[in-house]
Amino acid sequence: QVQFAESGGGLVQSGGSLTVSCTASGIGVMLDLYGIGWFRQAPGKEREGVSCISRDGTPYYANTVKGRFTVSRDNAKNTVYLQMNNLKPEDPAVYSCATDALGYGCYTLKPSDFGSRGQGTQVTVTS
Repeated sequence: QVQFAESGGGLVQSGGSLTVSCTASGIGVMLDLYGIGWFRQAPGKEREGVSCISRDGTPYYANTVKGRFTVSRDNAKNTVYLQMNNLKPEDPAVYSCATDALGYGCYTLKPSDFGSRGQGTQVTVTS
């Protein structure tokens, strides 16, 4: 069973940048076997898919973050990163990651198409 630990969240000014990380652990975990998705959930809102990186490294983005966020992976470290630039007031949320266990989640970015998520890391944007 893959378990995730997200980190790197924090407080940043509007227009600023932040990079969050998602590190996988578990017996025999090999992150390169999975596409990994990033999600966010703000208070009172539904969880939404933000980005995904496939097994071969192809990135996918929601329209709301395209051009501002960059997803990358380091399989040797079992870690996926989400670099967030030009953060906006609508970006604050708890950011979490999960495996594209079904193999097509990266195309849909639907949370229901992914496996179990980690606890997440809080991103706060100040004006």
